[in-house]
Amino acid sequence: MAIVGARGRMGQRIQALVQTDAEVVVNACFDRQEVVRDDGGTVDVVIDFSSDEGCRGAIRIAAQHKAALLVGTTALSADSRELLRAYAKQAAVMVCANTSLGVAVTRHLAAEAARLLVSAGWSVDIVETHHDRKADAPSGTALAIATSLGAGGMPVAADRIHAIRAGDTIGEHEIRLAGPFERITITHDAVSRDLFAAGAIRAAKWLKNQPPAMYSIEDSMQASTPESPQGSSKA
Repeated sequence: MAIVGARGRMGQRIQALVQTDAEVVVNACFDRQEVVRDDGGTVDVVIDFSSDEGCRGAIRIAAQHKAALLVGTTALSADSRELLRAYAKQAAVMVCANTSLGVAVTRHLAAEAARLLVSAGWSVDIVETHHDRKADAPSGTALAIATSLGAGGMPVAADRIHAIRAGDTIGEHEIRLAGPFERITITHDAVSRDLFAAGAIRAAKWLKNQPPAMYSIEDSMQASTPESPQGSSKA
Protein backbone atom coordinates (compact mmCIF):
# COMPACT_ATOMS: atom_id res chain seq x y z
CA MET A 1 0.00 0.00 0.00
CA ALA A 2 1.05 3.60 -0.60
CA ILE A 3 -0.56 6.52 1.21
CA VAL A 4 -0.92 10.02 -0.25
CA GLY A 5 -1.66 12.63 2.40
CA ALA A 6 0.38 10.67 4.93
CA ARG A 7 0.76 13.54 7.41
CA GLY A 8 -2.94 14.38 7.43
CA ARG A 9 -5.41 13.12 10.03
CA MET A 10 -6.65 10.25 7.88
CA GLY A 11 -3.21 9.33 6.61
CA GLN A 12 -1.87 9.09 10.15
CA ARG A 13 -4.78 6.97 11.36
CA ILE A 14 -4.44 4.58 8.42
CA GLN A 15 -0.75 4.14 9.20
CA ALA A 16 -1.58 3.48 12.86
CA LEU A 17 -4.26 0.88 12.12
CA VAL A 18 -2.24 -1.10 9.57
CA GLN A 19 0.29 -1.82 12.30
CA THR A 20 -2.16 -4.40 13.66
CA ASP A 21 -3.23 -5.76 10.25
CA ALA A 22 -1.14 -8.72 9.12
CA GLU A 23 -2.51 -8.47 5.55
CA VAL A 24 -1.23 -4.95 4.87
CA VAL A 25 2.24 -3.45 4.42
CA VAL A 26 2.77 0.28 3.81
CA ASN A 27 5.70 0.62 1.42
CA ALA A 28 5.46 4.31 0.55
CA CYS A 29 4.06 7.55 1.98
CA PHE A 30 3.68 10.94 0.29
CA ASP A 31 2.52 14.34 1.48
CA ARG A 32 2.30 17.63 -0.46
CA GLN A 33 4.33 16.19 -3.34
CA GLU A 34 7.05 15.15 -0.88
CA VAL A 35 8.24 11.57 -0.47
CA VAL A 36 7.87 10.92 3.25
CA ARG A 37 8.87 7.29 3.02
CA ASP A 38 9.69 4.89 0.20
CA ASP A 39 10.79 1.36 1.02
CA GLY A 40 10.98 0.44 -2.64
CA GLY A 41 8.58 -2.46 -2.38
CA THR A 42 5.60 -3.45 -4.47
CA VAL A 43 2.55 -1.19 -4.36
CA ASP A 44 -0.76 -2.92 -5.13
CA VAL A 45 -3.06 -0.08 -4.10
CA VAL A 46 -2.71 3.66 -3.44
CA ILE A 47 -4.93 5.37 -0.86
CA ASP A 48 -5.37 9.12 -1.22
CA PHE A 49 -6.70 11.44 1.49
CA SER A 50 -5.09 14.73 0.55
CA SER A 51 -6.29 17.52 -1.74
CA ASP A 52 -7.34 18.06 -5.34
CA GLU A 53 -3.70 18.55 -6.32
CA GLY A 54 -2.67 15.59 -4.18
CA CYS A 55 -5.24 13.41 -5.93
CA ARG A 56 -3.63 14.12 -9.29
CA GLY A 57 -0.30 13.14 -7.76
CA ALA A 58 -1.88 9.94 -6.45
CA ILE A 59 -3.03 9.08 -9.97
CA ARG A 60 0.54 9.46 -11.24
CA ILE A 61 1.90 7.30 -8.42
CA ALA A 62 -0.73 4.61 -9.02
CA ALA A 63 0.05 4.63 -12.75
CA GLN A 64 3.77 4.20 -12.06
CA HIS A 65 3.03 1.06 -10.05
CA LYS A 66 0.05 -0.08 -12.15
CA ALA A 67 -1.82 -0.10 -8.85
CA ALA A 68 -5.45 0.21 -7.84
CA LEU A 69 -6.44 3.63 -6.48
CA LEU A 70 -8.80 4.56 -3.66
CA VAL A 71 -9.57 8.29 -3.38
CA GLY A 72 -11.19 9.59 -0.21
CA THR A 73 -10.39 13.22 -0.98
CA THR A 74 -13.48 15.41 -1.34
CA ALA A 75 -14.09 18.60 -3.35
CA LEU A 76 -12.36 17.21 -6.43
CA SER A 77 -12.22 19.37 -9.54
CA ALA A 78 -13.76 18.36 -12.85
CA ASP A 79 -10.26 17.87 -14.26
CA SER A 80 -9.30 15.46 -11.49
CA ARG A 81 -12.50 13.48 -11.91
CA GLU A 82 -11.83 13.19 -15.64
CA LEU A 83 -8.30 11.90 -14.92
CA LEU A 84 -9.76 9.35 -12.51
CA ARG A 85 -12.25 8.14 -15.13
CA ALA A 86 -9.40 7.79 -17.62
CA TYR A 87 -7.26 5.84 -15.14
CA ALA A 88 -10.21 3.54 -14.38
CA LYS A 89 -9.72 2.14 -17.88
CA GLN A 90 -6.31 0.85 -16.76
CA ALA A 91 -6.90 -0.11 -13.13
CA ALA A 92 -9.51 -0.42 -10.41
CA VAL A 93 -10.48 3.02 -9.05
CA MET A 94 -12.76 3.87 -6.15
CA VAL A 95 -13.82 7.42 -5.31
CA CYS A 96 -15.70 7.59 -2.03
CA ALA A 97 -16.66 10.65 -0.01
CA ASN A 98 -16.99 8.44 3.05
CA THR A 99 -15.55 4.97 3.73
CA SER A 100 -17.84 4.22 6.67
CA LEU A 101 -20.08 1.13 6.62
CA GLY A 102 -22.63 3.04 8.68
CA VAL A 103 -22.79 5.86 6.13
CA ALA A 104 -23.31 3.33 3.33
CA VAL A 105 -26.25 1.89 5.28
CA THR A 106 -27.54 5.42 5.95
CA ARG A 107 -27.52 6.14 2.21
CA HIS A 108 -29.42 2.91 1.56
CA LEU A 109 -32.02 3.85 4.17
CA ALA A 110 -32.29 7.34 2.67
CA ALA A 111 -33.01 5.99 -0.80
CA GLU A 112 -35.62 3.58 0.53
CA ALA A 113 -37.30 6.26 2.63
CA ALA A 114 -37.45 8.58 -0.38
CA ARG A 115 -38.99 5.85 -2.52
CA LEU A 116 -41.71 5.19 0.04
CA LEU A 117 -42.48 8.80 0.96
CA VAL A 118 -42.12 10.83 -2.24
CA SER A 119 -45.68 10.20 -3.41
CA ALA A 120 -46.99 11.23 0.01
CA GLY A 121 -45.66 14.75 -0.40
CA TRP A 122 -42.95 14.66 2.25
CA SER A 123 -40.06 17.14 2.30
CA VAL A 124 -36.44 16.49 3.19
CA ASP A 125 -33.51 18.42 4.65
CA ILE A 126 -29.93 17.30 5.30
CA VAL A 127 -28.03 18.82 8.22
CA GLU A 128 -24.31 18.08 8.47
CA THR A 129 -21.85 19.18 11.16
CA HIS A 130 -18.05 19.01 11.03
CA HIS A 131 -15.06 20.55 12.80
CA ASP A 132 -14.33 24.20 12.12
CA ARG A 133 -11.21 23.39 10.04
CA LYS A 134 -13.10 21.51 7.32
CA ALA A 135 -12.87 23.58 4.14
CA ASP A 136 -15.63 22.17 1.91
CA ALA A 137 -19.29 22.76 2.66
CA PRO A 138 -21.54 20.94 2.26
CA SER A 139 -19.54 17.81 2.93
CA GLY A 140 -18.98 15.15 0.31
CA THR A 141 -20.98 12.76 2.46
CA ALA A 142 -23.95 15.14 2.58
CA LEU A 143 -23.85 15.40 -1.20
CA ALA A 144 -23.66 11.60 -1.48
CA ILE A 145 -26.71 11.27 0.79
CA ALA A 146 -28.51 13.80 -1.39
CA THR A 147 -27.67 11.67 -4.42
CA SER A 148 -29.17 8.61 -2.71
CA LEU A 149 -32.35 10.54 -1.87
CA GLY A 150 -32.57 11.70 -5.46
CA ALA A 151 -32.16 8.13 -6.69
CA GLY A 152 -35.16 7.25 -4.52
CA GLY A 153 -37.19 9.96 -6.23
CA MET A 154 -36.74 12.80 -3.75
CA PRO A 155 -34.22 15.35 -5.12
CA VAL A 156 -32.67 17.66 -2.52
CA ALA A 157 -32.33 21.33 -3.47
CA ALA A 158 -29.02 23.00 -2.58
CA ASP A 159 -30.70 25.28 -0.05
CA ARG A 160 -32.06 22.22 1.82
CA ILE A 161 -28.54 21.01 2.65
CA HIS A 162 -27.35 22.82 5.79
CA ALA A 163 -23.66 22.84 6.81
CA ILE A 164 -22.42 23.66 10.30
CA ARG A 165 -18.72 24.08 11.12
CA ALA A 166 -18.11 24.03 14.86
CA GLY A 167 -15.50 22.86 17.34
CA ASP A 168 -13.90 19.47 16.86
CA THR A 169 -16.94 17.54 15.58
CA ILE A 170 -15.69 14.59 13.51
CA GLY A 171 -18.84 14.23 11.45
CA GLU A 172 -22.59 14.20 11.98
CA HIS A 173 -25.16 13.77 9.21
CA GLU A 174 -28.89 14.01 9.80
CA ILE A 175 -31.68 13.41 7.29
CA ARG A 176 -34.90 15.13 8.35
CA LEU A 177 -38.04 13.94 6.57
CA ALA A 178 -41.23 15.86 7.28
CA GLY A 179 -44.78 14.93 6.37
CA PRO A 180 -48.30 15.69 7.57
CA PHE A 181 -48.43 15.27 11.36
CA GLU A 182 -45.18 13.28 11.65
CA ARG A 183 -41.40 13.35 11.23
CA ILE A 184 -38.64 10.82 10.54
CA THR A 185 -34.98 11.46 11.36
CA ILE A 186 -32.09 9.28 10.18
CA THR A 187 -28.77 10.14 11.82
CA HIS A 188 -25.20 8.96 11.47
CA ASP A 189 -22.67 10.16 14.05
CA ALA A 190 -18.95 9.46 13.66
CA VAL A 191 -17.43 9.08 17.12
CA SER A 192 -13.88 8.27 16.00
CA ARG A 193 -11.89 9.04 12.88
CA ASP A 194 -10.69 5.43 13.02
CA LEU A 195 -13.97 4.25 11.47
CA PHE A 196 -13.01 6.00 8.22
CA ALA A 197 -9.44 4.67 8.32
CA ALA A 198 -10.61 1.11 8.98
CA GLY A 199 -13.16 1.40 6.17
CA ALA A 200 -10.51 2.67 3.76
CA ILE A 201 -8.18 -0.22 4.56
CA ARG A 202 -10.99 -2.74 4.12
CA ALA A 203 -12.03 -1.22 0.80
CA ALA A 204 -8.42 -1.10 -0.41
CA LYS A 205 -7.98 -4.82 0.25
CA TRP A 206 -11.06 -5.51 -1.84
CA LEU A 207 -10.15 -3.05 -4.58
CA LYS A 208 -6.71 -4.47 -5.33
CA ASN A 209 -8.30 -7.69 -6.62
CA GLN A 210 -10.76 -6.01 -8.99
CA PRO A 211 -10.45 -5.50 -12.77
CA PRO A 212 -10.16 -2.00 -14.27
CA ALA A 213 -13.37 0.00 -13.66
CA MET A 214 -14.80 2.75 -11.48
CA TYR A 215 -16.17 1.40 -8.20
CA SER A 216 -18.14 2.77 -5.26
CA ILE A 217 -17.78 1.93 -1.57
CA GLU A 218 -21.12 0.11 -1.84
CA ASP A 219 -19.58 -2.28 -4.37
CA SER A 220 -17.03 -3.42 -1.80
CA MET A 221 -19.68 -3.88 0.85
CA GLN A 222 -21.99 -5.98 -1.28
CA ALA A 223 -19.37 -8.63 -1.96
CA SER A 224 -17.05 -10.56 0.28
CA THR A 225 -13.36 -9.84 -0.13
CA PRO A 226 -12.00 -12.34 -2.68
CA GLU A 227 -8.92 -14.34 -1.89
CA SER A 228 -5.81 -13.62 -3.91
CA PRO A 229 -4.56 -16.44 -6.21
CA GLN A 230 -1.60 -17.04 -3.89
CA GLY A 231 -3.69 -16.69 -0.76
CA SER A 232 -1.05 -14.63 1.03
CA SER A 233 -0.32 -11.52 -1.02
CA LYS A 234 -0.46 -8.21 0.82
CA ALA A 235 -1.96 -4.88 -0.18
